[in-house]
Amino acid sequence: MDDRYAAFTMADPAFYDAMYSAETAGESFAVAGRELPEGWRRSESDDWLTMRREDVALPAQGWKIHASATMDGAERVLAAAWDYCVPRGIQFKFLRSPSALLVRVSKYAPRGYSGKLVTVYPGSDAECERILTELGALLDGEAGPYILSDLRWGKGPLHVRYGAFANRYTTDERGAVVPALLDGEGRLVADRRDPVFHVPDWVELPAFLAPHLEARSAVKVDAIPYTIESVLHFSNGGGIYLARDAEGGQAVLKEGRPHAGLDAWGHDAVARVEHEHAVLERLEGVAGVPASRGVFWLGEHRFLAMEYVEGEVLSKAVVTRYPLVDADATPEDYARFTAWAVDVHAQITAIVERLHERGVAYGDLHLFNVMVRPDGRACLLDFEVAGSVDDERRAGLGNQGFAAPRSLTGAAADRYSLACMKLALFLPMTNLLGLHRLKARHFAAVIRERFPVPDGWLDDAVDLIAPPEYAYEPPSTEPEDWPAVRDAIARAIVASATPEREDRLFPGDVQQFESGGLGLAYGAAGVLHALDTAGAGRHERFEDWLLQRSVDPAPGSRLGLYDGLCGAAFTLDRLGHHQAALDTVDVVLGEDWKSLGGDLFGGLAGIGLTLLHLAGTRGEPDLAATGLSCAGLVADRLATETAGGATSGGREPWAGLMRGGAGRAMLLMRAFDATGDTGYLDAAAAGLRADLVRTVVRSNGSREIDEGWRTMPYLEAGSVGLGIALDTYRTYRPDPGFDEAAGQLALAARSPMYILPGLFTGRAGILYYLAGRSGRPAADPGVRRQVQALAWHALPYADGMAFPGTGLLRLSMDLATGGAGILLALAAALGDDPEARLPLIGSSTAPQAPAFETRVDPVSR
Repeated sequence: MDDRYAAFTMADPAFYDAMYSAETAGESFAVAGRELPEGWRRSESDDWLTMRREDVALPAQGWKIHASATMDGAERVLAAAWDYCVPRGIQFKFLRSPSALLVRVSKYAPRGYSGKLVTVYPGSDAECERILTELGALLDGEAGPYILSDLRWGKGPLHVRYGAFANRYTTDERGAVVPALLDGEGRLVADRRDPVFHVPDWVELPAFLAPHLEARSAVKVDAIPYTIESVLHFSNGGGIYLARDAEGGQAVLKEGRPHAGLDAWGHDAVARVEHEHAVLERLEGVAGVPASRGVFWLGEHRFLAMEYVEGEVLSKAVVTRYPLVDADATPEDYARFTAWAVDVHAQITAIVERLHERGVAYGDLHLFNVMVRPDGRACLLDFEVAGSVDDERRAGLGNQGFAAPRSLTGAAADRYSLACMKLALFLPMTNLLGLHRLKARHFAAVIRERFPVPDGWLDDAVDLIAPPEYAYEPPSTEPEDWPAVRDAIARAIVASATPEREDRLFPGDVQQFESGGLGLAYGAAGVLHALDTAGAGRHERFEDWLLQRSVDPAPGSRLGLYDGLCGAAFTLDRLGHHQAALDTVDVVLGEDWKSLGGDLFGGLAGIGLTLLHLAGTRGEPDLAATGLSCAGLVADRLATETAGGATSGGREPWAGLMRGGAGRAMLLMRAFDATGDTGYLDAAAAGLRADLVRTVVRSNGSREIDEGWRTMPYLEAGSVGLGIALDTYRTYRPDPGFDEAAGQLALAARSPMYILPGLFTGRAGILYYLAGRSGRPAADPGVRRQVQALAWHALPYADGMAFPGTGLLRLSMDLATGGAGILLALAAALGDDPEARLPLIGSSTAPQAPAFETRVDPVSR
């Protein structure tokens, strides 16, 4: 799971949310209430308050100044910045609240923007130097975390980098929409915001910054008694590195950045590194605990050196042995896994008991903090929040799926985590227990049904997590209960809506705060489409919310089918708001849409499908011509955009339905329907073959998309999404190679176990695919098994049924990851509306006659 999800759990206990809305930001900094002089104006954007001069135009880009601060010093830094900038007419912005700052300095904050409290916009390089000198002197002595994307000015809290002042956007080499600035030739290029300072190629570093760059470069890793070989992990608190000592022995180095990586008690990473060293010294000689090799400084960063533990992280060790993912696993496989898991748990329990004998409570037990050595011995890692066995305060960090309730601390909290570990070894979905502890009883029932665990082995764990005095009725998603299940999911979705908010209507994945709250995947359009096609009703207030924000979208709104305005246009048209749909598409066509990549999710394939769809429903031949232009561009760029190695993602092009050749093929096949030009089918086949190159056939015969470090069966970027496109193509042309591949892809949809429930990357997508391949899905045994198993993920919410999103840390209602997508998949399997499907991605259909009498250039062959 992406670390950024943890940062979005701080605002709300039920849903992922950002810390900048009026509901979540908390009390503002004092300066936020100050009056501005005449000629100034204040504006709000996300978690920032911006102070602009109405009579002064800023350059579009340049050297901008950031100030960081500690939580204790933030008010002083803000007051100094205000008092300096406002009288001098210098424009600036700042985070609105301590809560917003805490998100940016917490352990799992994204490292690229960590620590930024104030941004100052100089009008020139000369003014930049003057501000750094004068404001730097005023802030001398104030502490703050190093902003990794910037160059630090002296030893204070000011930092500087070259970047965009105005909100401009372009597409990167893969077609993704990113913030932009102009290069030396006047072209828009990506404004890099990664956690490494760099100077753009066309920009000369000002002389006044040169000494500070030299000071930064003076800190050398060769000054330490270790040679760093690789990075094991990064967090906002610092890195974890594999290294060798002078004798060639392996060691692990754990880095602590000052004033960064804060935990719940305000301790920074340096304090936790020093604390962990003290704990390891106290536990010296305890079997299952790595030995400390001391601490040292590198610049201002504190490092702990410790024994390198060879082996597998327990989370991976479970996955590599787990029989529930294999439809062909035998009773012997289940028995062998059960014996291993019971033994591992006994080992972990013994280690924790030895810690308690030394007076230490571990405090952070979970699947990622246990190593299994090659000889099978377990070892605990990461003692940075360990405390006393009789501690009355809970640990400052913790994994949601194992964290004890507030009433349990010290040794008692460890025992609770050990109880969660019993369930996690057999059903690694315990993050749900942080949302609803009584779910432990349901998990235990699933485990007992499928694994030969010893009689009574789970009982003490379940009673500790979900005390028997509390009533609990396990959820059901039986196919025969479809109308009741549909209504329960719809009740939860409707109850979660926030039409009073500007940024989003329904809570969903964290990506809605980046792409916006309008689109199909993470926004209102997808939810309203699912509710309508599932027969769960129309909601005028919600439709008005989408309509108003689509025809007059916020600057920077995404354009695509699944990430933005085209998806909104599709849903508005379906719901009868035909003119609004056309107006929304006009907004899209007024932007630089041709520069987008060819993908279905946010690129030309999705835009082309939208235009061809609206051309048909609204009788707009101009839209048809533009849609076919999209198809021509997709075909022309296909070889370039899909060329690469044999893996998907990372530095290689993505494969799959939403971002790969399969999604491009969906538009190309639709273009053939519209024109009869078989060149489009040739290009579609090429796109599908480009994706198949990035697949592997596993030992059980299933074909999955290969990401290098894992294989994916899912709808967004995995087997079943590719399978949907391949099945569609096979209705146009016979192809024995594609027939064989389609059968292998179908085998990837037989697993009894999928960790996530969602449509794009979970069980609902598998269900959707199986339903589309079945003549009578409601009676199909494979479909029914997946429908029933959705109950494993179901949780109560507002007298309804809800589902967790990515990471299982919070509930989600969106189409890609949450309740709306599950509702759509269930409707496709159990409902009676043929339109209950992914927008513009149908099930297999017969070829159609040309739909438009529009002259276009034939696709390149």
